[in-house]
Amino acid sequence: MNIVIAVDSFKGSANTFEVADSIEKGIKRVEQSAVVTKLPLADGGEGTVDALVTALNGKYFEEEVTGPLGEKVTAKWGLINNNIAVIAMAEASGLTLIKKEDKNPFKTTTYGTGQLIKAALDYGVKEIFVGIGGSATNDAGVGMAQALGVSFKDKYSQEIGFGAEALANIEFIDDSKLDRRINETKISVFSDVKNPLCGKDGASFVYGPQKGASNDDVEILDQLLKKYGRKLEEQLDINIMDEEGAGAAGGLGAGLLAFCNAEIFSGIDRILNLIKLEEYMKNADLVITGEGKVDSQSVHGKAPIGVARIAKKCGIPVIAVVGSEEANIVDVYNQGIDLVIDIINKPMSLSEAMNNAPELIENAGEKVIRAFALKNKTLKMKEEIV
Repeated sequence: MNIVIAVDSFKGSANTFEVADSIEKGIKRVEQSAVVTKLPLADGGEGTVDALVTALNGKYFEEEVTGPLGEKVTAKWGLINNNIAVIAMAEASGLTLIKKEDKNPFKTTTYGTGQLIKAALDYGVKEIFVGIGGSATNDAGVGMAQALGVSFKDKYSQEIGFGAEALANIEFIDDSKLDRRINETKISVFSDVKNPLCGKDGASFVYGPQKGASNDDVEILDQLLKKYGRKLEEQLDINIMDEEGAGAAGGLGAGLLAFCNAEIFSGIDRILNLIKLEEYMKNADLVITGEGKVDSQSVHGKAPIGVARIAKKCGIPVIAVVGSEEANIVDVYNQGIDLVIDIINKPMSLSEAMNNAPELIENAGEKVIRAFALKNKTLKMKEEIV
């Protein structure tokens, strides 16, 4: 039996490698002879660097950069094919870098992400992949642009500070000192969302709450982004507010479009193509995918759906192992996943589930292979009857 495991991380509890290892252990309880191929996976968020560096035999670099709240953090980036840099903004400006009680989208900055881009330029790469999922920020990429040389000054001609709150002070935007190597480098943005910068479907309203914003806060944040967008139009003749993906990562998508001449792509589609997932599926009997939570948003560019679509094209059954699921996931099933198995096996708190994730995922892995074996046994029995 040949099994391909391609799972995203369970954010906060297990990375893509740990999830895959636990599922494999569960499989081996039942089918010790199973041949298991594990492929690290991400959709542009946390784990993007690891997924591509591992799959494509790249190498890592580490940089000390400015974290989301202005502190120093060590962030890694990857190099693949000798001249393509892989950057995940989650490494430098991600939500996982902040304690729950410290979440504050008015204060957080993308400056560290800009520093990672600059480090890649210093290395001399010709192309940069920027994964922009998992952000802690709502600054429209202004911090990133500052790190690359763009100046945002207030009415006193002083450089503004960090965070969305500082956008209110922008009076003058000067891109004359933007790192010109950007113009000689292809920037491809990997995102799993298509939200515009502003409005009810924009960065602040949709993603602000998970970054610590209240209902009142999202209204204020949205107005700050609108004011900034108008400044871009007035002073630089740049209009990106309504572009698809501009609202990704608290507006970092907008910043990359405005100052880095970037193109935005479906993160999971590009990554699955880069790791050549379809090649691994040719001889597979079963594909196992998964992520931390399956819900109504999963059909919009999330990793398991991307995996399922390729598997269905190859005529291979797909089972998803997830940390949790919504009550109604019919859309997920309609996209090609045959069965969703939740790792929760008894009433428990979120913290208990996260602390026991390896064991719970391993148990789910056993359920996967037993369910698949039952299907095959049933088909064999029907053939014998006929």
